Amino acid sequence: MAEVLVYVDHVDGAVRKPTLELLTLARRLGEPVAVALGNGAADTAATLAEHGAVKVLTHDASEYADYLVVPKVDALQAAHEAVSPAAVLVPSSAEGKEIAARLALRIGSGIITDAIDIEAGDEGPVATQSVFAASFSTKSRVIKGTPVITVKPNSAAVEAAPAAGSVEALSVSFSAQATGTKVTGRTPRESTGRPELTEAAIVVSGGRGVNGAENFSIIEALADSLGAAVGASRAAVDAGWYPHTNQVGQTGKSVSPQLYIANGISGAIQHRAGMQTSKTIVAVNKDAEAPIFELVDFGVVGDLFDVVPQLTDEIKTRKG
Repeated sequence: MAEVLVYVDHVDGAVRKPTLELLTLARRLGEPVAVALGNGAADTAATLAEHGAVKVLTHDASEYADYLVVPKVDALQAAHEAVSPAAVLVPSSAEGKEIAARLALRIGSGIITDAIDIEAGDEGPVATQSVFAASFSTKSRVIKGTPVITVKPNSAAVEAAPAAGSVEALSVSFSAQATGTKVTGRTPRESTGRPELTEAAIVVSGGRGVNGAENFSIIEALADSLGAAVGASRAAVDAGWYPHTNQVGQTGKSVSPQLYIANGISGAIQHRAGMQTSKTIVAVNKDAEAPIFELVDFGVVGDLFDVVPQLTDEIKTRKG
């Protein structure tokens, strides 16, 4: 059976959920071979094996932390040469897409970004993408070289599928470009205790209708009752009510959670482009003609300042 390379996104050995989703998709195409790099790479093996990795290629070097993406591209290229895989799957983060693009150029292959599904085809993997602000879905395949595909978070279920997970050291020779851009400092992101926005199973967002930074506490309370991430529309972010890092939309982050709750968001195309692939969409808006209602599975016409606190209280009561 063909092998499929999966780039491992981890933090000091703790594997992030999008990688486990990639292993689910990789098993449709062949035998997953994970590539874990940097500090704690070897510590990922047990988790990766539990989710289907037949082999884990590891390499640790200071270059992965001290410089930007090129050392990781060098390592993936080395893994590609060692394995000759049927495909290379990478999480669709900003860094992941840069790594994938550089790798595809190096190995003379085509690339597909932001896939929301992958299936095996007679002539290679077929990727589904959501395009034109999520108005259409397309199916594509790479016709030259090894397909390099980045996949959006929450595109597949995480499934346990115990496999050998044998650990092998990957031999990597860094290119001259690897040390071209040095990381001079890092500032840890302030933790809110909430899930990462792009990976969250539930996202609760607020828009212009929240009417002020002080009122986002209502949105946060609902999110916390559900164990959800907090998002914001561009209007709310531009007004300074919520950080840009939480913006959902075409110029912000794309999310695809199981449940998306939009509060006081009109549903302009810019916002819809970032959340339209959510599995279930709920909207609260006092304007019955708001475009968001064209998209939702469930809609509440009402003032969010009345509806959202009642919803939060009901959720707490049922959980309690």
